[in-house]
Amino acid sequence: MIIADFHTHSSFSTDSDSRPEEMAARACELGLKQYCITDHMDLDFPLEEGAFIFDLPRYFDKLTLLRMQYADRLDLRIGIELGLRNEPEVISTMPERYRKMLADWPFDFAIGSTHVLEYRDPYYPEYWQMHSPEEGVRLYLESILDNAGAYDGFQVYGHLDYILRYLPEGAEVDTGRFYDLYDAILKKLLSKDMGIEVNTSCYAKGASSPHPEPWVLSRYLELGGEILTIGSDAHMPERIAGAFDRTEALLLGLGYRYYTTFRNRKPEFHELGK
Repeated sequence: MIIADFHTHSSFSTDSDSRPEEMAARACELGLKQYCITDHMDLDFPLEEGAFIFDLPRYFDKLTLLRMQYADRLDLRIGIELGLRNEPEVISTMPERYRKMLADWPFDFAIGSTHVLEYRDPYYPEYWQMHSPEEGVRLYLESILDNAGAYDGFQVYGHLDYILRYLPEGAEVDTGRFYDLYDAILKKLLSKDMGIEVNTSCYAKGASSPHPEPWVLSRYLELGGEILTIGSDAHMPERIAGAFDRTEALLLGLGYRYYTTFRNRKPEFHELGK
């Protein structure tokens, strides 16, 4: 049984209305032992001023109090999801801004994720008006490779193929065509002692596999990858630990034996299937 969900959001994230108290209560109901809230910090999000940033002192005050309240029932960890970007004028300053943030605040865990490239989130149709599905995916993966090299301090790269959630209706892309790009990304992360996450959010939307796809997870294991967190990316209590049984079976079938959680940004390993 997977006992920890290490990618969830609360009302500190612009795209969630769920109070941290509600999220923690649901994690307890589900029998989780560890639970990490990783709210969105996307500096300079391009579409709306003030979107996807939050008040760090208030965040730590709230989650520290909540951690004390649940101390005998749930090991609550304090995390963050950093939005990484590769536009030239952004990547020249943003890595240092995030580095300072992580140095100044005692996070247990930090995810680095790509939500924006070319000043657009591929969630929005404008991105796909400029690019074919295949080109759009390639550019997204190239941005991840840039970001993996430029940014430091986070522990895992989140939802490597996030962009596949938002392909135009009816579009399909064979991600195997980008084997070399995925390989370069994984090798860059491994060279910096960073890992990846298994993000189960797409199961709720009818997908047949998590982010990233099973072949990418297999390649990561072949390359010696050991740091692997599991997160539902839940923005509401009902989605916490979504499809974790299915995900555990997949990982065991691929040959994984352990998954990872973090305290004070140091890894802890847990055996799958126990």
